[in-house]
Amino acid sequence: MKTASLLKNLSFEDKKPAVQVLMETDSTKEIRIALKKGQVMKEHKTPYPIVVELFEGKISFGVNGEINHINKGDILSLEGNVPHDLLAEENSIIRLSLSKLDKVERVENVANSSS
Repeated sequence: MKTASLLKNLSFEDKKPAVQVLMETDSTKEIRIALKKGQVMKEHKTPYPIVVELFEGKISFGVNGEINHINKGDILSLEGNVPHDLLAEENSIIRLSLSKLDKVERVENVANSSS
């Protein structure tokens, strides 16, 4: 058994979204993204499907140019190669489930380029 917490050791960064790997399983990488109100993750794509859970906060989640308002507790899935972007309407905590084949560095690069 593996355990992790979306709240332990939580920190928000001033200049960019904070990305932390919480755990890896046989099939996924579970990542926490902490965004301060107003922070963005510019449009990007992932080569594999993802699942996004908004644990806390409110996010404007753009998909192919259409804005979706995601609220605390909402979960969404997105196929690979679909352009999407995020804007934190409030301080927000996201749980991102990546394919084991995907790279955490890709997520970190998106967060770093959005500052």
